[in-house]
Amino acid sequence: MAAAMDGPMIETRGLRKSFQTRRGVVEAVTGVDLRVAAREVFGFLGPNGAGKTTTLRMLATLLPPSGGEATVAGADLRREPAAVRERIGYVGQAGGADTQISGRSELAFQGRLYGMGRAAAERRAAEMLETLELTECADRLIGTYSGGQKRRLDIGLGLMHSPRLLFLDEPTTGLDPQSRARMWDEVRRLRDAGTTVFLTTHYLEEADALCDHLAIIDHGRIVAEGTPDELKRQVAGDLVTLGLAGDPGAALDLLRSQAFVREASAEGGVLRLYVERGETALPAILRLLDAAGLGLTTMSVSRPSLDDVFLRQTGRSLREVAP
Repeated sequence: MAAAMDGPMIETRGLRKSFQTRRGVVEAVTGVDLRVAAREVFGFLGPNGAGKTTTLRMLATLLPPSGGEATVAGADLRREPAAVRERIGYVGQAGGADTQISGRSELAFQGRLYGMGRAAAERRAAEMLETLELTECADRLIGTYSGGQKRRLDIGLGLMHSPRLLFLDEPTTGLDPQSRARMWDEVRRLRDAGTTVFLTTHYLEEADALCDHLAIIDHGRIVAEGTPDELKRQVAGDLVTLGLAGDPGAALDLLRSQAFVREASAEGGVLRLYVERGETALPAILRLLDAAGLGLTTMSVSRPSLDDVFLRQTGRSLREVAP
């Protein structure tokens, strides 16, 4: 385990990554500035292709940055990559366990790779199996594990050397709801035990439920950062969504001029209004539309969500661009 350190667990300044393609240079990550505190779950939220995994792979020393600076777990990313690797755990999207051996053997082998003696590696493997509730399947071939069991084993592999910082890339993709909930519990347990967790996700509910702080990335740039509540407070008031029978343009012109409407937009026959208080604004909205002869097909009132934050920052819904 890395020695105690002061300051942030991760700090980046202008971190960027570009790739040379047949069509020219593609800027996958453009000038990312991040600060991740110790003992927190930090979420990197965004659609596929936004730059989440590229950023994570740079921080884990798997991709060399094209520019910028970063300190990870107290070590300089570019000048001390070996020290970074000693101090972090990394769990990729696909996992890396050998399906032809048992979970116990794979964990012990991972410990040996980090310099543990045989007895110490076996003891640590037994601890991980018990902590992750894998003892019953510990001596079965990994190829027989369920998706949730494999994912928990992946986390065990990342934790064998007791890192203070664990990177999780889309940790619950492909899991059923029960396995996802179990994984959320495990991430919370890690944080409560003192591990800093940096995870990427495109699941809005996951980011909202798990993360102490969030950065939302789109097209390689950070578009918003803060706690989930801070980000949602940036979206003023309640959201009123109206489905209209005809062209929403007339309704948009009518309603956006009202004093109680803070923001208004229309797309694909749907009108979205941000108002101070949805329960009091809705009757007034209905009266105005009725007087103008504008028919409604659907209506709803909701509190702002992280998707509303993404929509406000990018003009797109994360639910629409995520798979």
